[in-house]
Amino acid sequence: MTETPATPPRPPGATAALVLADGRVFWGQGIGAAGIRVGEVCFNTSITGYQEIMTDPSYAGQIITFTFPHIGNTGANAEDVETTTPAARGLVIRTDITQPSNWRALQGFDTWLKSNDLVGIAGVDTRALTRRIRDGGAPNGAICHAPDGNIDLDDLLGRARAWPGLEGMDLAIEVTTRQSYDWTETRWQLGRGYGQLATTTRHVVAVDYGAKRNILRTLAEHGCKVTVVPATATSEEILRHQPDGVFLSNGPGDPAATGAYAVPVIQQLIETGVPVFGICLGHQLLSLALGGKTAKMALGHRGANHPVKDLETGKVEITSQNHGFRVEPESLPDGVVVTHVSLFDGTNEGIRLTGKPVFSVQYHPEASPGPQDSHYLFERFMRLIDQKATRHG
Repeated sequence: MTETPATPPRPPGATAALVLADGRVFWGQGIGAAGIRVGEVCFNTSITGYQEIMTDPSYAGQIITFTFPHIGNTGANAEDVETTTPAARGLVIRTDITQPSNWRALQGFDTWLKSNDLVGIAGVDTRALTRRIRDGGAPNGAICHAPDGNIDLDDLLGRARAWPGLEGMDLAIEVTTRQSYDWTETRWQLGRGYGQLATTTRHVVAVDYGAKRNILRTLAEHGCKVTVVPATATSEEILRHQPDGVFLSNGPGDPAATGAYAVPVIQQLIETGVPVFGICLGHQLLSLALGGKTAKMALGHRGANHPVKDLETGKVEITSQNHGFRVEPESLPDGVVVTHVSLFDGTNEGIRLTGKPVFSVQYHPEASPGPQDSHYLFERFMRLIDQKATRHG
């Protein structure tokens, strides 16, 4: 039986603590909203993009540890968000949040955290915490910000140990849209901001398992009328929109749990011959629909510097990733081709279905860490749509 680590002495003025399910305690200064949050403690290695990370629906149920020490120094704005209501449980950072120093900043990051009811802790040895996650896997944890200093470690430990964990948890149902809507905003440009779709040449139905706005913007940028539907939409409801293509979005939680209702729908869509493109959770759900299996990862991939090799071209892309589950490539049946792999650990990063206009990737091609290494995947989706239209024209 693993011994519970000794609790470090409480430093003077501590207003926050992170308690892991193994009993490890990290003291610090509270940031953002006051309160207690419980979730899986993961780490992200990105240097920039903290506002997008905190608002990415895929982080539902997670407390994010940022390995880069200077988080918050560019402030916050109204544009760099991926959803209206952040689903992340909280954040852990190394140094105190400084005053913003960026021409786009509208408010300080701490103020933004408070306005979004996000609880955080600063002053943590994030290297030590990251090593703990690396060596032992992502633990459950409870984070407490108490401005009055009233912190009950035993209560936090009990909460962390009682939390069921992400495995078997369907979180897509919590972050998906409740009703269908049209998306018309296009990608951001310097001096213009976000644009609006003027003319459409294709119609894509996006199934929202926790979709990032920038994915929807990228589809619109390619001239697509985008209709967003809930994660629970049936194939009949999707096809009623007469889509030229169907997009399966990113999202949080265990794909096997979400697959209970998503997989039969995806299988029915594939049978119709409509082009299908999946990203992240959408990739995992597509793999399940094709007969594959998924599994929980010890660490997951979260960051903006992940090299991925395209096995069909030999090219290497620098990608943005955020996933804690993986597709088991050996479980994929004949006819499903592995197209991309991680050069970090060999994890499956992409598939395509032979003879059908169906493909997916594990990473986020709408992001720009490379800076635009993976944008070709959206163009591939457009070509598949256009080829099908030409054959049936």
